[in-house]
Formats: sequence, structure tokens, C-alpha cells
Amino acid sequence: MTPENKTIKGNSLEKLFGMLQANGKVIVGPRRKGDAVNFEVVHGFSEMDTDFLQTVKSAKEVVFPRYEKLFGFTAEKSTASITDVDPGTIPDVILWGLRPCDARGMLSLKALFTWDISDTLFAERMKRTTIIGMSCHAADEYCFCTSVGGGPGNTEGSDILLTQLGTGDYMAELITDKGRAIADFAPDLFEPEPAEDKEKFLADVPVRFSHDQIRAKLTALFDSDLWEKHARRCVGCGSCAFVCPVCACFDIQDEKHGKKGMRFRCWDSCGYSLFTLHTSGHNPRMNQHQRWRQRVMHKFVYMPERLSVFGCTGCGRCSRACPEDMNILEQLISIYAWERK
Repeated sequence: MTPENKTIKGNSLEKLFGMLQANGKVIVGPRRKGDAVNFEVVHGFSEMDTDFLQTVKSAKEVVFPRYEKLFGFTAEKSTASITDVDPGTIPDVILWGLRPCDARGMLSLKALFTWDISDTLFAERMKRTTIIGMSCHAADEYCFCTSVGGGPGNTEGSDILLTQLGTGDYMAELITDKGRAIADFAPDLFEPEPAEDKEKFLADVPVRFSHDQIRAKLTALFDSDLWEKHARRCVGCGSCAFVCPVCACFDIQDEKHGKKGMRFRCWDSCGYSLFTLHTSGHNPRMNQHQRWRQRVMHKFVYMPERLSVFGCTGCGRCSRACPEDMNILEQLISIYAWERK
């Protein structure tokens, strides 16, 4: 559909929330517990935090659960039966308050899970998820969305993007058919387009490097000692992967109790030493700097080349979460500067 801009009053957001909830939608939004804000199922508009810079974890768990049953099975001595998970049990979800970097991350996940054979459970979750994004009015030193093709008011991945204006009202950009369906569901709440330009209310996130140049030159650095230097502090804890909106490494295992069991998948990380360990005992990525190289190359070279999307949205979570202060932005700037010598 052709994007359309509307106005929604600040005090109308709670009304919209109530109408969607009454219509049977599960609403997942940013909720504060202590100093941390994360996405959780919320039962009332007042439960949501509306003034946060970034959540600690991304919202990818809505479409790519941390732990997910793939099928159940019953094994007898000579026979076995399988019970598939019914995709119809997946609820309709409104993902409310997603920052533009996280919304773009959903598109990268979609590219990963549907590029060859479409993952049935992921595709169904994406189909049943509507994203009401929220533009960024503030940023910190870890944010670099503009350096990887995004921006604090970027609409990619959102079905509706809300931007708070100087009046306290919001510009509501209706981007997809899902977004239009919400506006049609509550037409009295969506008023004509505001006269104000949203750009002046967005955070200032300067471009720190050229992602095209980094992508074009990284392959030449594959055997560089730069990786060992960058990875000296990495302890392989996996924090960066688990908070990232795009990382999608997973492991598949079976659990069996008596005759019954299930196959499930759970999050994994290419930063773990066991991730590439062969049954023979050989590990093609024996050292942490090789695993760190894989992470960076996958995000900035392999995914753009194969899927036409970046594996990084510039949200800065990995740097904030790292216990050893491995700042990916600083490392990318270092690579960018090194390339120009």
C-alpha cells in the first residue's frame, strides 16, 4: 500500500490499546523493572514505559522464541509417531513501542528464515504480528543506526510508526496493510495528517562510517591480525548474540522421557567454542578471534551479499551488554579508518 500519514492524539493511545486488547490481541510492550526495560506481555497501557532509550533485550523473541518446540514424538520399539505443533495456536500479537532499529531487525530475521525454505512457525508468527513502532527522540554513544542504512525515524519493518510531535500528539505513519487495518479498526482515533515535520523531533545520530565501504573491504581483512587484536577481551559469553535483534543462531535437540519426547530449538551463538565443534573433535574456529571474525563477517558481508540485508541494525545493545566492554562501533570505526590508510 501507499504509506499515509495521520495524527493520533496523545490521550488516544490508551484508547487504541484498550480497543485492540478487547479485540483479543496479545499486546507486547516495553515494561520497566528496576533499571531495565524489556518487552513483555502487558495487560494495561499504564504498564508500558513510554520514555526509554532502548530495551536491554530485543523483541525478536516474539517471532523467534528463545526455546521453541518443533514437534512431539512417541517412540516404541519398532515404530514412532510424530505430532506437529499446530501453527493455529500462535496468537495475534501487537508489538508496541518497537524502536526503528528493532523493526528493521525483523526484516533481517525474515530474510534469514524464509530465504530458501520458509520456516513454518517463524512465518506464522510474523504473519500474526503487527508492529507499532516508536521513533527515537534520544540516542546515546552506542547508537549507530544511520551508519547501517537506518535512522531514528526509519519506517522499515514497522506497520505503523509513531513519532511524538511538539504538541504532545503523534504522527502515525501507516506503512503496511496491517497498519491500515488498525486505523480502519479505530477510525475515530486517527485524524488528518499533522502540519509539523517529524524530522525536527528525531534524535541526532551522526553517520560514523560507510557501511558500503566496510562491506566491500572486509573480505580483504580475513587473514589480518586485526581480528586477534579486537577479540582479546572476548570471553565468549554470548551476551551480544542474545540481546541482538538479528542474531539467529540456534541449536536443535531432543528430550525424551520414557516413550515420549519432543524436538526443540533454542538460541545459540557463533561465539561459543562448541558451536562449530565437529564430532571428530576438529573445530574450524578454534580461537575466539576466529569466532569474532565470523560474527562481524556474517553481519556485514555474508548477509548483505546473500540476502540483501544487514545483520546489524546499529542498536548498540551488544556493546552495552558486553561485560568486557567490547564496543562494536569502535571496532567498525577502527576498520573503516584502517582501510583508508
